[in-house]
Amino acid sequence: MKKLYTFGKYLKKKFHTKVKKVPISIPGFTCPNIDGTVARGGCVFCENESFSPNFTKERLTLNLTSTNNPLLQKQLDSLKFQYFNTIPTLKKIYGSKKFIVYFQSFTNTYAPFDTLKALYDKALTFPDVIGISVGTRTDSITDETLEYLQKLSQKYEIWVEYGIQSSNDETLKRINRGHDFANVIDTVTKTKKMGLNVCGHLIFGLPGESQKDMLKSVKDTIELNIDSIKFHPLYVTENTLLANEYKKGNFTPITEEEYIETLIEAIKMLPENVSIQRMTAGSSDLLAPEWCKNKSTQLSHIHKALKKAGIKL
Repeated sequence: MKKLYTFGKYLKKKFHTKVKKVPISIPGFTCPNIDGTVARGGCVFCENESFSPNFTKERLTLNLTSTNNPLLQKQLDSLKFQYFNTIPTLKKIYGSKKFIVYFQSFTNTYAPFDTLKALYDKALTFPDVIGISVGTRTDSITDETLEYLQKLSQKYEIWVEYGIQSSNDETLKRINRGHDFANVIDTVTKTKKMGLNVCGHLIFGLPGESQKDMLKSVKDTIELNIDSIKFHPLYVTENTLLANEYKKGNFTPITEEEYIETLIEAIKMLPENVSIQRMTAGSSDLLAPEWCKNKSTQLSHIHKALKKAGIKL
């Protein structure tokens, strides 16, 4: 019987205690396909408010060519505030003893190196922090940043989380991703050669994709020698390009049945050493599909399907 290898199990085995990720949203961070560097408007599904409980907006935004950062002190203060206001809840609900600071919203390597270094270093000074996890894009991380993360990894638990979404180039064009899968291959390969932990994010239900397409993305992502994976159903929130298409009747969200069936097949494909960090996601503030509104109900249905498939939790 296959056992579900979760990220929590990985952390518990390595650190011998309960470890949780603390989601952080840094004001002033953005993305190269929002600011016009590679595209405008962002990915068709993008509304970062729906992904992070600590999301905040800032009018001034940074990029890789920014020469100064007037927001740095505000960013450091925000980082500290979010961390110390989130961990009491994680301790109370989950009994967590140690934490990984998760730079979540937008592209968290898309800023001057000095800014990134200051934020990463600050996070690692907080009590009970054993590492950081950095969410980013494969077209927005420099060798300098990778080398610094490699240096930090000699002492701390360091993860780089790449939004892969799909390995299908036609899909990546359709969702306005701004790069192709060859870019993903090059960057993930480089990151792994540096000895860094990599988590890949995949979305099921992207426009025009069949289940065969989704599972090919899983296969292609596994072949990149990733260490962990996140699965996410595509849902529709307001203020996105996808919302416009949905309202016009040009996009039909994936059903819960198809999502769970695809998820189970994907889990069966995972090597024993690849942990799962997320099996689904949802939001109370969405247009569709209705089944994504309640994550607890989703997980209950997923657990039943896992049991039926002979996968032990």
